[in-house]
Amino acid sequence: MILLGIESSCDETAAALVEDGRTILSSVIASQVEEHKIYGGVVPEIASRRHSEAIVGVVQEALSQAGKSLADLDGIAVTYAPGLIGALLVGVNFAKGLALSTGLPLIPVHHLRGHIASNYLSSPGLEPPFLCLVVSGGHSHIVQVEDYTKLKILGRTRDDAAGEAFDKAARAMGIPYPGGVEMDRIAEEGNPAAYKLPHPHVEGAPLDFSFSGLKTAVLNLLNNARQKGEEISVPDLCASYRRAVVSCLTENFFQAAEMTGAKTLAAAGGVSANRLLRRELERLAGERGLPLYLPDKSLCGDNAAMIASQGYYEFLAGNTAGMDLNACAQRSIE
Repeated sequence: MILLGIESSCDETAAALVEDGRTILSSVIASQVEEHKIYGGVVPEIASRRHSEAIVGVVQEALSQAGKSLADLDGIAVTYAPGLIGALLVGVNFAKGLALSTGLPLIPVHHLRGHIASNYLSSPGLEPPFLCLVVSGGHSHIVQVEDYTKLKILGRTRDDAAGEAFDKAARAMGIPYPGGVEMDRIAEEGNPAAYKLPHPHVEGAPLDFSFSGLKTAVLNLLNNARQKGEEISVPDLCASYRRAVVSCLTENFFQAAEMTGAKTLAAAGGVSANRLLRRELERLAGERGLPLYLPDKSLCGDNAAMIASQGYYEFLAGNTAGMDLNACAQRSIE
């Protein structure tokens, strides 16, 4: 079964063809990063306009790279939630038009379910159940994947997501957008013990995250240093901050693994490409003798292959949509 996946939830216009949820036939991504960089972040209106301009060409290129035509497809999977509403609408409406004109099934896919599915593409042997740490610019979840389409949130952020916390702290340090990626690179040269930062906990919810206080601690540290005329080592602060965020993520994740008796672990989302997070997950999983699955770095960010992969399992579960499908800016993964 060959599905066309379409992704437009933020600032990447993507299309991909995937066979049977596991084999990538093609994957095309048109990124807007360079354009948004001058604004220090994604501008929703610009993102929507660029999606409208790029989506036809991106889909055509995905078909061309796979050596397929619309007649070879068995369905169209599209991200419908969550994300920037204007950006999502471009992908959803394009997919609806394509499904209407071809008579192919339309399959709505939750963006975070897609991120989890990136592991099915990287590790064909992985099957539910497993426990997954889903960390991105907009979300930080600990998810119990009971089946391909049956998921339960065990922990979530109460404020900033991990990726958002990285980007905001990076901006305060003068690191250009996308700050989290650059901070990760700079941190490799720094001393993670140079600056003492808080380790926030959420009272009464041991598996939930909170990163706003950690971000504020960095802002205060930078402001105090400027007022006193003291010099801050950016590599050391990057390394210290990265360690603090990763420590919060891994502590809660492995606590959840212990509480649930999880036998298999995975991670997904843009932040799962973070060097320290990957190293720590591998180390801690190894110490406990638990298998850990991580997506290829090329599949950690937004892409359409993961949407087509999850779309395959949504289709098998009977989750298809009609022409009344609408985009949703916010929607639970459950």
